[in-house]
This record gives sequence, C-alpha cells and structure tokens, in this order.
Amino acid sequence: MKKALIMLMVGASLASCTATEQGAGIGAASGAIIGGVATGNVRGAAVGAAVGGVAGALIGNVSEQPGQCYYRDRYGRRYIDDCPRRY
Repeated sequence: MKKALIMLMVGASLASCTATEQGAGIGAASGAIIGGVATGNVRGAAVGAAVGGVAGALIGNVSEQPGQCYYRDRYGRRYIDDCPRRY
C-alpha cells in the first residue's frame, strides 16, 4: 500500500510539469535506479541521476518544439534539426 501511495504522489507531482521537466524527472529517477543497481552504492546512483536528468531534459525539450527532431551523428554528438517530411 505504501508503494502505491508513493507512486501516486510521484505521478501527481509530474502531472503539471512541462515536457522538459517531466523528461528530466523521469530520466533522473531512472538513472538513479540504474546507477544504484549497477554500482551498488550511492555515488553510482547520484551519477546515474545526473546523467539521466540531463538526457531526459534534452529529450523533453525537443518534444516541446513542434517540427523539430532529436538526432545523433556518427560521432555521438547530439543535435536538433527539422524533422523529415511526412514524419
């Protein structure tokens, strides 16, 4: 019951956020869980939260820009550009 209540509160807190804020929140939470499980310590969870939060914010930011898509080039660099036609 406690877990369900916590999940409800987290979901309600993200409901009024922008797409960028939602992406950052979900990315940070996911990154913290993955980082904590992968390393088994708090430092790994903190690093995972930071990386996940930044990645989630970038992806959420793109979703707020109609007609813009998120790309990654062959060198791993990320950029935003116009979406292809019929997308």
